[in-house]
Amino acid sequence: MPTQSPPAPKRVVVRTTLSLAIGFLFAVAALRLSAASPAPAGYALISPAARVAAPGFTLTGIDGRRLTLAQFRGHVVLLDFWAVDCGGCKIEIPWYVAFDRAWHARGLQLIGIDMYGESTALIRPFMAKTGMTYPVAVGTDAIGARFHVDELPLTLLIDRQGRIALSHSGVVDRPAFESALEQLLR
Repeated sequence: MPTQSPPAPKRVVVRTTLSLAIGFLFAVAALRLSAASPAPAGYALISPAARVAAPGFTLTGIDGRRLTLAQFRGHVVLLDFWAVDCGGCKIEIPWYVAFDRAWHARGLQLIGIDMYGESTALIRPFMAKTGMTYPVAVGTDAIGARFHVDELPLTLLIDRQGRIALSHSGVVDRPAFESALEQLLR
């Protein structure tokens, strides 16, 4: 008399139930994420009367030149606190390079400050690969504290008078951010 193996349908039911439970958990997680981060309608610039002066800094750029925020008074400054090993930064930097190319002649000045303390040997190849031609320096803890850099990326838009018009932590919404830049460049 042949021996009987356990009925196959029981294994199938367990696998199917487990697959359904895992799928349900992923669906719930996806819904929570989409509810937690709705698509932004735009960025409201801080009204000119309520803007405060951006803190100053003096750094040595990775090109060896002195870099200050004050030297760009009269420009709209996109100040990007970033790092080579920051995932969100890798998303934004190509956008910022495109902004620099499109609007530099209209008075946009980008400044990148690497906040992971990465070496210039790591930063330079990244800049070449991404097309970054604007000034970049390695930041300090003091600058991080002064600008309240709690997470990366952190991007500030500074108006032509040196006042903070927008501060955004995390990856920006590109179309909404472009709109905010256009407003400042008028």
